[in-house]
Parts: sequence; C-alpha cells; structure tokens
Amino acid sequence: MSRRHSLLSFFPRRISAPLVVPISTALRRTLAQGYGASELRADALAGLVVGIVALPLSMALAIAVGVPPQHGIYTAIVGGIVVALTGGSKFQITGPTAAFVVILAPIASREGLAGLLTAGLMAGVLLVAMGVARLGRLIQFIPHPVTTGFTAGIATVIATLQIKDALALPIAHLPETYLEKVAALWAARRGTSLPDLGVALATLALLVLVPRRLPRLTARVPAPLVAVGTVSLVAAALARFVPSFQVATIGSRFRTVVDGHVIAGIPRVPPLPMLPWGAGGLSLGSLNHLVSAAFAIAMLGAIESLLSATIADGMTGKKHDPDAELVGLGLGNIVAPFFGGIAATGALARTATNVKAGGRSPFAAVVHALVVLSAVLAFAPLVAYVPMAALAGLLLLVAWNMSEGRHFVNIVRIAPKGDVFVLLLCYVLTVLFDMVIAVSVGVVLAALLFMRRTAELTHSRLIEGSLSESEHELVPGVALYEIAGPLFFGAAQNAMGALGSTAPETHVIVLALGGVPSIDATGFVALESALGRLRAAKKQVVLAGPLPEPRRVFDRANLPQQHDHVHFASTLAQGIALAKKLVAERALEVSESVPVRT
Repeated sequence: MSRRHSLLSFFPRRISAPLVVPISTALRRTLAQGYGASELRADALAGLVVGIVALPLSMALAIAVGVPPQHGIYTAIVGGIVVALTGGSKFQITGPTAAFVVILAPIASREGLAGLLTAGLMAGVLLVAMGVARLGRLIQFIPHPVTTGFTAGIATVIATLQIKDALALPIAHLPETYLEKVAALWAARRGTSLPDLGVALATLALLVLVPRRLPRLTARVPAPLVAVGTVSLVAAALARFVPSFQVATIGSRFRTVVDGHVIAGIPRVPPLPMLPWGAGGLSLGSLNHLVSAAFAIAMLGAIESLLSATIADGMTGKKHDPDAELVGLGLGNIVAPFFGGIAATGALARTATNVKAGGRSPFAAVVHALVVLSAVLAFAPLVAYVPMAALAGLLLLVAWNMSEGRHFVNIVRIAPKGDVFVLLLCYVLTVLFDMVIAVSVGVVLAALLFMRRTAELTHSRLIEGSLSESEHELVPGVALYEIAGPLFFGAAQNAMGALGSTAPETHVIVLALGGVPSIDATGFVALESALGRLRAAKKQVVLAGPLPEPRRVFDRANLPQQHDHVHFASTLAQGIALAKKLVAERALEVSESVPVRT
C-alpha cells in the first residue's frame, strides 16, 4: 500500500443502514483521492492563516454574546475539529459566528452560561436528527430575499450591540428588545469615552486601509491580527505613559479563577471537560424552557453552515454532502458544550479565507483549531491587553460585510415588488423580533408569491365555431377548451371557470389537457365540479391528450365510470374527431325523433 493511501484503511468504507447518513464524508473522500505531503503542507499553511483570523473573532463574538472570551475560543477549537472530521464539506471552517450573536445574547442574558451551553447541546441533537432525516437539501427552498433580509437584519443588530463597547458607554445590561436597546444607548450617550472611540475608529481604519495599501503584508498576516495587534500595542503604550488615557480591555472586563488564583483576561489552559448544565443538574422543566432557543440555534446553524458550504463549492468547483454536513455540525455542537464551547456553525468569511489560502481538505480546519489552541497556551496573558473597543471595531466591519449593503440596495432597486416586500419584511422582523419569526413569515410569504406566479403561468382559452384560430377545424356544436400549465389549487378555479360560458348551441366540449403536466386534489375537484355543471347542461365532454400524471389521477378516480358523459381520447386530433362523431350522432337522434309530415 502506498504512503498516500495508507490512512484510508483506518476508516470504514461504507455505512449500509439506509436511514443513517454517512459521517466523515468529506474526510473519506479526501483520503480516497490520495493525501500526501504536498496536501498536508497546503492545509497546514491555510490552517495557520485561518487560525490567526479566527482567534480575535472568536473572542469578540463570545464577548458580544455576553460570555467570557475563552468560550468563543473553545468553540473554535472543539467545534472546529469535530465538524471537520465528521462533516460533509472539505473546506468548511466552523466556529462562533456573528449571525449567532442575535440569538445567543438573549439566551445568555436570561439563562446564563449553563443555559446557553445546554441550548447549544440540544441544538446539536436536532441538527443530527435533521441530517439523518436527510433534510440538508431543503436549504435550496429558502428564497434569496428571505436569507438576504434576515442576514442584513442580523448585521444591523450586531452593529448596534457594538456601540456600547466602541464608546465605552456606562450600561450594565442592555435591554431585551431592539428598540429598548437603542433607547438605552441613546440615553447613555453622554458617557462616551473619547479614548475608546479613538481605539474603535483606529481599528476600523486599519482593517479597511491596510489590505488596500499593504496587500503584500496582509497576504502573509491577516488584517484582523494586524489591526487588533497594532491598536493593542499602541493603547498599552499610551496607558503606560499617558495616565489620562484609559480604555477598557479584556483584562479589565473579565476575570477567571483557576486553582484559587484570579486571572485577568483568559486563562492559559486548554478546553477541559465539564458539564454544560452546571452543578444544578438537568431537569425536564429546564429542557422544556430551552426548546425554542435550541430550535432557533439549530435552524440558523443549518442555514448558515449549508450556505457557507455551498459558497465554498462555488469557489472550488467541488460539491459537499449537505446531510453529512448537518450530522457533523450536530456532533460538533453536542461535543463543544462539554468543553465550554458555545453554539458553532460554518463561518463563511473563515471558510472563504481557507479556500483562498489554499486549503484542500478537512485537515486545514483541524490545523486552524490547533493554531487557536497553541495561541491560547502561549499568548493568553497578552490577550488581556486587547481593548474592548478594538474588538467592537472588528465586529462593526464584520457586520458591514455581512449585511452586503450594496447587494441589498440592488435587490430593492431591480427585484419585483413582491420580492422587495419579503426582503424588507424579513429585515424588519429580524431586527425587531428574531430570526425564527422572520424566516417563518418570509418563507410563507415567498411561497404564496410563488403560488400566485405559478397560477399566472396556467392559461386557458375557449374556441368555438366551424373555422377558428386553432389549427384544428371544428364543426358547429363543438367547442375546444385548451389549458396550458399545472392545474393546482392556485389556478384551478380560474382555469375551469370559462367552461360555463359556452354557447347554448355547443353540445360537445373537447377539453385539451396535453399542456397540463400535473393536477392536484383541488384541481381535480374543480374539474369534477365543471363536469357536473356540463352534465346538467346536457353537454358531452372529451378529455383529450392527458399526460401520464393527470391520467393516473383520472384512472384512480374512475372518472369515466362516475361520469357517463365524459370520454377519453389519447390525442387532441382524436378528441376532435370523437367530438365530431358525437355531434353527428346527436343530430341523427334529433332528426329521427322529429315526426315526419305527410
């Protein structure tokens, strides 16, 4: 066995259970294609770059949620490794994301860290169940205006949450609702700290300008590390030599007790096993209380992770397994809380960075997690000097990139009014309420719009007369009624309505169904009602050229046996010929019934 393929023997080749989604799909595929030193080198370099990007983001996102920064780091480490080794995407980088802040922050505020970790664990179980049930491909049924709307709404809420740290406003706890948050921030505006504001603005300026002015530098060192690192060094120097310059830092905001010692910032320890629900234990009541939160985490995690994997596919020309990705994501969220990790999902920006940096397999994500772990063990004391305002500035840029403002405005400008309404409604609902309500309402409205548009695609026309615009020649007493499009509940009533407007001298109606690909229960009921009205009017009906699916519905319903005035013809030409015959027979019957005068 060659060295490139020797690792493959450690993994089972197939899982035969029909309802079980194979995990490690991406890893197996990688090993099956051959994995050697060159691939490992590329993954190591990509993982190093992504790990450097992930470190400040993981801390900032944990702080935005309302928990100590190390919990975001533990999420990147544990979740990043587990999902990479069990998921369905070769390039996905998993960790805490900005989109989760809107959902996780209220949970942390109400339930504390134990409730947040338990909700993440429950969400992991739901994600595994979704993957096993093969629901991964349902992501394609969420319309683009819905995802764009709630993503922009989440970005707006995230940006709003950063104002407190960017200005160092004296607010102990922000209120629950968005409008109350804005009111509290406005009320505390006089407490703005100019040094903290300067730190936030300097961080934003470096994040924007350094990649443009020094592309060679950011090709080797990620811009977030350059910006946050530079600002942290300058702020620490100013605080030392200028007594009036004081800014809030991770060390001044967070304290951790390890072996009886109080540590400023984050502890220099790896993620250690723990019980997510804390010393209070689990109870059925607490689980029931967290069900809605867990469902929201699972839904957003599935949507964001599968969208990220799909975009990575577009960048690489590869294809991920959405069901296996959900299983892997679920397992990651089940394991991470037992090591202090909050909810995790696929991170689009970090995944894109991984692809651009040359990552080739899930091992790049593993290296990224190991880089974050090494940074914690080696540089944890230095993290205490990072200003809170610098992390707020970083998240403000993340929120701006997440919002895709230009794309949002472009959709509003060019999209149909119905799509614009769905987009704006999802945005407003996400900001004022939450993502679950926004997605639920948005999907329902988008489905209604789809049904209306589909109904508009179903057309019908009634043709009467001996010579008509149809290519088929009709005789007096025969009418042709053509339907084109699906005959479903959105279009059935309109499509069948004109059948009652035929002329009194019309005795046979040819119902041309060759353009009807499908018919649902509502469509069939509307058809039967029309047939009943035609029978009462003593008119014959010829169903001409029904396609296989509608014909199966007619056969199961025993349509000819239930309606003796209904006839079938395989083609439209045969249907018109049959109609002519029925008219001739009726004319003969009428003539024979008329008494002959002598």
